[in-house]
Amino acid sequence: MHKEPPREDACEFAEAFQRITELIEGADTIAISGHTSPDGDALGSVLGLGLALRARYPQKDIAFLLADDAPVPRIYRFLEGAEELAPACRYALSPDLFIAVDCPVLERLADSAEIARRASHVVTFDHHPCRQEFAEVAVRRVNCAATAVLIDKYLAVTGYELTPGLATALLCGIVTDTGRFQYQNADPAAFAVAAHLVSHGADPARIALEVYQSQRIEYLRLESLVMGRIKTVADGRVAYSFARAADLERRHVSQDECDGLVDVVRSVQGVEVCLFLKESQPGCIRGNLRSKGALDVSGVAASFGGGGHAAAAGFTYKGTIEEALERALPQLAELVGADPASICVTL
Repeated sequence: MHKEPPREDACEFAEAFQRITELIEGADTIAISGHTSPDGDALGSVLGLGLALRARYPQKDIAFLLADDAPVPRIYRFLEGAEELAPACRYALSPDLFIAVDCPVLERLADSAEIARRASHVVTFDHHPCRQEFAEVAVRRVNCAATAVLIDKYLAVTGYELTPGLATALLCGIVTDTGRFQYQNADPAAFAVAAHLVSHGADPARIALEVYQSQRIEYLRLESLVMGRIKTVADGRVAYSFARAADLERRHVSQDECDGLVDVVRSVQGVEVCLFLKESQPGCIRGNLRSKGALDVSGVAASFGGGGHAAAAGFTYKGTIEEALERALPQLAELVGADPASICVTL
């Protein structure tokens, strides 16, 4: 058993943890899923929790699910258990227990939402703001750096054994959601949990190599194109760029490889907030918003029906890149104190 690092909020979820343990122990079939278009935190949390449960309850049927009918993003395939992640649309059972991780609303579970609906019980671990809880038991802390931190807390409080593969999965969630500990959410608790995981065999060098230092040349050429398209408004305080579906197709880049492109836009000196738009297919745009300081971009995402955190948020928009920019840029300009009427969209 591993010891939990000292934390002031160790008993915050005591009642919820006890109920979750009861549900796990009473379940023969368990399905675990993160959100659609999964990132490192969603996948790391699924695998970290799932590997722990399988080790303690080998007799139970525990499925690791993907919310989409798509492969595991290439940069996360090195994680232990990643080869067992399966599309939810192929999961035929009505599980005794469904566990959602890193997902604030049922809709973001995509194909996994149907499994949640037919499950006997639903539990969630998450660090996003939520309009309305969809789970029977929710472990939610919005000022937590990553859902993986909450998973680690649950495993520690309930006495699970940490293995190197499990610890690496959880550390991957923390590293990616804090932008390698560069974002505002990289708080003392995130560093404490990271150190705790490394002490139990997590491999930060492997995470850095696989996630950040093994980009395909095709992706780097797309990144170069996105860099060349960066423009700023509001006296350089707002930056934006985009990639069209045809850009990805010509360069043979998959949709899941594009997650880091928003950080290319964010890196411009003097920029306070930024927007990256990716056209997944003609008429369907995915928007990623980032803030470097105290400004809250989640309201802009919410105006499109999306959501997220103050410093990182996203949305999906049905329309063109040009239309999305015309709606979003005035809001971002207003956010930094500029006149939204003065914004002229150029591509």
